[in-house]
Amino acid sequence: MEKKTAAKFVIEIDRCENATWQGSILWTEKNITQKFRSALELIRLMDSAVTMEDKKA
Repeated sequence: MEKKTAAKFVIEIDRCENATWQGSILWTEKNITQKFRSALELIRLMDSAVTMEDKKA
């Protein structure tokens, strides 16, 4: 059975403009913070972090 990678994020929503969120995301295991301009961009950042960890394993 394949082991799944878990990642922990802290998400800070600064404001909501144009019907979506803007803010920052902190990847706690790596202590990396990035800003995002939409909910879709937030999801892509989280997905790329988990995908990056899966490739290392």
